[in-house]
Amino acid sequence: MKKMLLVTAAVAGLATALPAAAQFQKAEDAIHYRQSAFTLIANHFGRVAAMAQGKAPFDAKIAAENIAIVSTLSKLPLTAFGPGTDKGGSTKAKPEAWSDAAGFKAAADKYVAAVDKLDAAGKSGDFGQIKAAVGETGGACKGCHDKFKAK
Repeated sequence: MKKMLLVTAAVAGLATALPAAAQFQKAEDAIHYRQSAFTLIANHFGRVAAMAQGKAPFDAKIAAENIAIVSTLSKLPLTAFGPGTDKGGSTKAKPEAWSDAAGFKAAADKYVAAVDKLDAAGKSGDFGQIKAAVGETGGACKGCHDKFKAK
């Protein structure tokens, strides 16, 4: 039941993701929104990554459930990097996320494409496909973090 509520909330969030940028009253709201989304993504991706790395037993159903959540959430934080959201709150995003908007968009697109592959792998239930997709997704995350996130 708890998982169903989480998935329902995530789907509802995705439905509002496109107009989300217009919903932020203050830069702090956008910053908090994207940080919250990234926290949830990291939590659910981490569960699958632990399976892929052999740190947790592989369970295709649990992996697929967590991957579905990551897939739903993956597009949400990107709507919260609008103009002016580089200031006004505590953020670890580097100025390059705004000054190199084309590079940031390319990195974000690479991440979303990797998550799409991860989602397909999760639906297959095949450990080998999931493990490979986890590696690609993790690499896309790292690539963006290396260039656009302060340590």
